[in-house]
Amino acid sequence: MSNPFTITIVGAGMTGLGLAALLANDRRIRLRVVDAGPPPGFSLADDIGLRVSALSPGSAAILDDAGAWDRISSRRACAYERMRVWDAGASPEGPETLCFDADEFALRELGTIVENELVRFALFETLLSTDAVLEFDTSIEELSRTAGGFRLATGSGTLDTELLVGADGGRSGVREAMGIDDQRHAYGQTALVTHVETRLPHGRTARQRFLPTGPLGMLPLPDGRVSIVWSTSPDEAESLLALDDAALGLKLTEASDAVLGEMSVAGPRGTFPLAAAHAERYVDAGVALIGDAAHTVHPLAGQGVNLGFADAAELALVVVKALDAGEHPADRPVLRRYERARRGANDAMIRLLSGLNRLFASDFPAAGTLRRRGMQLFNLAGPVRERALDVALGKSRGR
Repeated sequence: MSNPFTITIVGAGMTGLGLAALLANDRRIRLRVVDAGPPPGFSLADDIGLRVSALSPGSAAILDDAGAWDRISSRRACAYERMRVWDAGASPEGPETLCFDADEFALRELGTIVENELVRFALFETLLSTDAVLEFDTSIEELSRTAGGFRLATGSGTLDTELLVGADGGRSGVREAMGIDDQRHAYGQTALVTHVETRLPHGRTARQRFLPTGPLGMLPLPDGRVSIVWSTSPDEAESLLALDDAALGLKLTEASDAVLGEMSVAGPRGTFPLAAAHAERYVDAGVALIGDAAHTVHPLAGQGVNLGFADAAELALVVVKALDAGEHPADRPVLRRYERARRGANDAMIRLLSGLNRLFASDFPAAGTLRRRGMQLFNLAGPVRERALDVALGKSRGR
């Protein structure tokens, strides 16, 4: 192709910036990122952000390919080496508890807890040394098709692009403008997030206890605190949010089965509603959806951002291979390769997480017995455990 192929990514979240960084050094591409919000900012002098993600080794490898991983890991991150998952009716150290240890699988870690804003900032820094055009505080006022792709009207002018990528979140304006419907399922749960100090050290272990109203996640932070993600009923979440720090600490200690001893609230708090959604298609001629614009999942296994980075890596690969082959990357048959590679895997994860959430929320006594027996058998099933871990690690075992 004699002229550079133009790509505009709408949305500068982790997934959008990740895709941009993967493509920014290809001289055959003219790249632009547009976002309605301000550019990311990060300082080690600031407290650890409220929103963190459990990045799989597969996502770490993608971020390394994008040139951002060293910027992340050298600043503030907490690798975790163990995972423990147990049912409310079981003991955290009992035979029914699901246990994963990095040593068991010859791994250095099972994942890394990182602040979302640090990931964005590291990718932003990486892009500053490229020719990518970054437009923040820029809203798209109008979007229309042209003979060669799309025209976007913003407050600063108009721009044309051959490939439009929607990376603009669960309420994607790109998806809506393209008339792509999504199937949406509200879980009837709200997540409460905060940071706590614990009497016992977290031991670089990620923990999750399934309660009747939803799972309580406990993620280790680099300063010794623990990030809490408690998915519960909207009414209970509202009540918890209204408690003072001392009362909320007591509630969290009880809900965690005191696995880390007494918990004391040591950070801000917030809530957000939970829902699953899946776009009916990921692509049309000249347009592709990635990350939350294409799918959202329950946070119980921390897979949302990892699925998004896998989307970004696959779409980047499809674009580069098409350019190598002399194809037009915006053609629908080309973009369908990305959709075929990712939609089935994402759909399977959405169904799995929704099913697990329903299973563990069931209050029938027989269901509880079956859950605990099933978890005990899972611990004894080597090949099944390894396959489950491969999925959780982003199918990457070599990092």
